[in-house]
Amino acid sequence: MNKEGKYYARTIATIAATLAVSATPVHGQSADGLIDKLVEKGILTVKEANELREESDKNFNQAYSVKSGMPEWVTALKFNGDFRGRFEESGSANDLYHTRDRFRYRMRFGVTASFVDSFDVGMRLASGNPQTNPGGTLVGGQPITANTDLNSLESRKFVWIDLAYAKWTPLAKGPWTVSATIGKMENPFQLSNMVWDYDINPEGGAFQVAYNLSDQHTLRGTSAFFVLDELNQGVGAVPSIDADKDPSVFGGQLILESKWSPKIESSIGVAAFNIVNRDSLSALVQPFYNSGNTRNPTTGQLVHNYEPIIGTGALTYNFDSAPLYNGVFPVKVYGEYMDNLGASENHTGWRAGVVIGKAGKKRTWQLDYRYQRLEADAWFDALVDDDNGGFYAPGNPQLHGTGKSSGWFGGTNVRGHLVQATYSFTDYLNMTFTYYLNELIIGAPGQKSDASHFMVDAMWRF
Repeated sequence: MNKEGKYYARTIATIAATLAVSATPVHGQSADGLIDKLVEKGILTVKEANELREESDKNFNQAYSVKSGMPEWVTALKFNGDFRGRFEESGSANDLYHTRDRFRYRMRFGVTASFVDSFDVGMRLASGNPQTNPGGTLVGGQPITANTDLNSLESRKFVWIDLAYAKWTPLAKGPWTVSATIGKMENPFQLSNMVWDYDINPEGGAFQVAYNLSDQHTLRGTSAFFVLDELNQGVGAVPSIDADKDPSVFGGQLILESKWSPKIESSIGVAAFNIVNRDSLSALVQPFYNSGNTRNPTTGQLVHNYEPIIGTGALTYNFDSAPLYNGVFPVKVYGEYMDNLGASENHTGWRAGVVIGKAGKKRTWQLDYRYQRLEADAWFDALVDDDNGGFYAPGNPQLHGTGKSSGWFGGTNVRGHLVQATYSFTDYLNMTFTYYLNELIIGAPGQKSDASHFMVDAMWRF
């Protein structure tokens, strides 16, 4: 490489690094992309390109440190969050239940720091009603929702730690992407809220791998270990619980994502989970918000093991346009099936649905419909969608051992419909209407369990 060419190459790389200081998220794309082009055209050798990358990164880190006041090893600092206002109504065909109307809000604010050597550390604060255990001790915010009710004579509300994690991505070049995360994280599994409520941020560790088999096919793998509870010195409420056996979840998932053409996409996957030390989970010890599982009437412990295998599949067709819709218009059909190998009855769950459009960008909209049947012991009820519920009248056998006599509860043991419509007025403002219509699979003898749940959401994100 001649002296003049090398001068221009270094100049281009330096400009890219300087521009990246003003737009930190695109630093790697701007500098590396230009350097790759110079290699393609033969202006730089691979060795010289690597040297320029190191110099570009060093210049960027120094400039960013001076501008932001952050240490040199912090390469980016990103803020994000959202606010959602909600009107909600839950009702039942059973006259024993009084229709409940309430106004709620959800507020979340997060920050992510990116470090040299491919580390990220993130945290997020969120609103939420307080949760106490059966003994009345405050244990934090509710795990399956960050909603806060407007009540109690305009009392001041709580803010909780919603996310707190560190993530390392040692490999993100070529066909491979490898990452590991520890802490309280967003759920790494690509599963519906029939398996994991979308608001649950599990606590533990996760390992993820993605491999591009070709330009059209990507294979993704996820394994994780999540802590459910830490018993410390035992629980006097249930003497049979072994204090040395903390309950936790192990799980794994494989997904093949394919893009057959610009118009046709698909995904197919399989997942499996296992709850370890399920005897340490008792409704007399842990604060279970949902219901549905079969429990020991005396101790509140789970009767069955939870070892489900889950199959997922989806097919998407992208139309060129649609009325009152901005951009390519996707239509997706999907299904999910679950079988808990740890129970001999009431152990399956499935859902099937269609999604028309995709909201999120200005002047886009989305319509969702799905039917779901989730039997009582298909999966651990504390982890599934809390909005998908029914009315448990007095005498329902699935409340035995829970300490509850009756009520409207989400969880397992529910079948029914969901209809949802979303419109994006702008890139940051969505309006969503959601309606559930369900009944319990196992109900109280001679009692109606039909239930409805209607929600109107306005959400601003940043």
